Amino acid sequence: MYLSEIKTRATAMIEIPVQFLRLRDIAYNFWWSWSPRAHALFEMIDSLRWTHYRNPIELLIDLEPDRWHELQNDADFIKCYRSLVEDFDAYMAPEQPTWFERHYPDHDGSPIAYFSTEFGWHESLQIYSGGLGVLSGDHSKSASDLGLPFIGVGLMYRHGYFKQTIDAEGQQQHFYPDYDLHRLPLLPVVDHEGRELRVPTRVGDREIQLRVWKAAVGRVPVLLLDCDIRENHAADRLITSILYIRGREMRLCQEIVLGMGGVQVLAKLGLSPGVWHMNEGHSALLSVQRIADVIRNRRVSFDEACGEVASSAVFTTHTPVPAGNEVFDANLVRGYFSDWSRSAGFDVEQLLALGHAGNGHDEGGFNLTALAIRTSKQSNGVSEMHGRVANEMWKTLLESEPGRRIEHVTNGVHLPTWIGPEIGELLREHLGRDFAARLLEPGFAAAVQAIPEEQLWEAHGAQKLRLVYLARQRALDQFARHGLAPGDLRQVDDLLHPDLLLIGFARRFTTYKRADLLLRDVERMKAIADNEHRPVQFLFAGKAHPADRPGQDLIRNIWQASLSPGLRGRLLFLENYDMCIGRGLVQGVDVWLNTPRRPLEASGTSGMKAAMNGGLNCSILDGWWCEGYDPAHGWAIGDGEGAPEEEAQDHNDAEALYSVISDEIAPNYYDRDEQGLPREWIRRMKQAMASLSSRFSSARQVRDYTERFYFQN
Repeated sequence: MYLSEIKTRATAMIEIPVQFLRLRDIAYNFWWSWSPRAHALFEMIDSLRWTHYRNPIELLIDLEPDRWHELQNDADFIKCYRSLVEDFDAYMAPEQPTWFERHYPDHDGSPIAYFSTEFGWHESLQIYSGGLGVLSGDHSKSASDLGLPFIGVGLMYRHGYFKQTIDAEGQQQHFYPDYDLHRLPLLPVVDHEGRELRVPTRVGDREIQLRVWKAAVGRVPVLLLDCDIRENHAADRLITSILYIRGREMRLCQEIVLGMGGVQVLAKLGLSPGVWHMNEGHSALLSVQRIADVIRNRRVSFDEACGEVASSAVFTTHTPVPAGNEVFDANLVRGYFSDWSRSAGFDVEQLLALGHAGNGHDEGGFNLTALAIRTSKQSNGVSEMHGRVANEMWKTLLESEPGRRIEHVTNGVHLPTWIGPEIGELLREHLGRDFAARLLEPGFAAAVQAIPEEQLWEAHGAQKLRLVYLARQRALDQFARHGLAPGDLRQVDDLLHPDLLLIGFARRFTTYKRADLLLRDVERMKAIADNEHRPVQFLFAGKAHPADRPGQDLIRNIWQASLSPGLRGRLLFLENYDMCIGRGLVQGVDVWLNTPRRPLEASGTSGMKAAMNGGLNCSILDGWWCEGYDPAHGWAIGDGEGAPEEEAQDHNDAEALYSVISDEIAPNYYDRDEQGLPREWIRRMKQAMASLSSRFSSARQVRDYTERFYFQN
């Protein structure tokens, strides 16, 4: 709805024959990232470059003119190109009204402004670190699918999030890429005169200028704010340099730019959101700018302005622990806001009071979660259990407003992004090409159950084999960098076997997620992995924040264990976890493992992605799995009861994990009929796909937000 209203200009030199000019439109819209036909077409243009870049802009910039001449005479390519353009045009301007248009025909056109510090749409633009960013990306994709009047706001990090390598000792090494923004699927926003837009915003005692990039995500525009322009001092240009920078003052500057600068950018573009959605506390300073604007424009008191701002704001919290909230030293906040707030018409102490946690934690600090709760009409956690935990965590603050509580909207994932090629083709064959659009219809589950078992197992096997090849290639590159001899490198061809049970674990490596739970009794794990009749393979991936030493220790421990006798060849750690590896894992593993220390997993979404692909979950009863678990399609680790001490809980959960793998999962996987098929296992796969795909899709999630929070009836 707002995509075409936000004007941009081209910056990259891309020479495309007139016959194929629509490729430019498609390449500059992240719709291609969830279109199998788009991926196939880009691979037809240049398979080597596409495999290397996974970025259509870079592919088109670097393509030799001679290759265009060949494509102009390639009947198959021309047919595929025309078909892709038809798909794109049908998506962008559907003949039938969208879900939102059907359900909200009288909407006044005001947009939903969705602020998030990170967005993950595709690995070619790594301005995400993990679950929060991928959730934001999936949320914006489903908002596009459903036709919501939706605008995202984030930051354009010049160096993104770090890339990870693992050295020969298992130590994580991290380095940051330097993005050439003109070679990415982004376009600079321009003003009414066609010049690059500049928006001034106040950061402490100085004014800085913001450049704005537009990422087109289907029908949805996402505005990414950028400080790295010559009009700014060299020190200020670095504010939008690195995602989750460790320096607290620089982090505050980033969140001023995101929240307050984002409000000013929307105003500069003439956009007046009817709903302001703060996705996590990083963006909560948008409320401060809005309060100041209301006081200035309407001449009302601070309290009245707070009430007016809250009436159109929604806040989602993603953390179940006090330490996970963004808190700044009060004196640091005074230094940045004292003069500004005085000029805005209120005292800085009034601002600090909005960020007072009032829960016994962070006393004297400025807590952005507290600020967001106080300046929103509704707040929510991201699973049913997390909602209960969040209400207890913020009980003191909530009690000051009788009847106020934190609701929950369980997270979901964007099926077209995460479904594997073979499983996706199987669903298209049996449910129709528009199966993703019919995900929430009553007949979806029955149609999945009707898929022949042999076909589902074959499709899963193809996706699993692709994961095995991906893992072997990554391992080969890694071991070659460590200096292994050719004879040793040839043994990589024997790593992972597609016929053996494969369990995957991939996520942010922080201690409460307990990536090393399997290693509490190494000898028992070895016995499970190297069982003569029912061997088990384990595939791990994940990053620890550069400042998180205990998380990095977890990675080192797993890496070193993978080289030990009894686990070598059965346990593998893949470096540089990103959306590419994530897709491969959730599409190809047999079982998805999740081992958080209950109740510290707010939601989790990777297991949802695995389930959509027929993967079975084995998880602690925490986060989304409390709602999704059913013995018909997965396993629970333990009974959901925590021990009073962490050490005792870890011991009990490890014992339960070893038992469920050796006594239930492995026997079920290797129980084959005369045709060599694990019939009971396949039935579990179908049950997982049928019962979990719709319940835990981002389409359902965005509908929930729309009906319950954005536009309540």
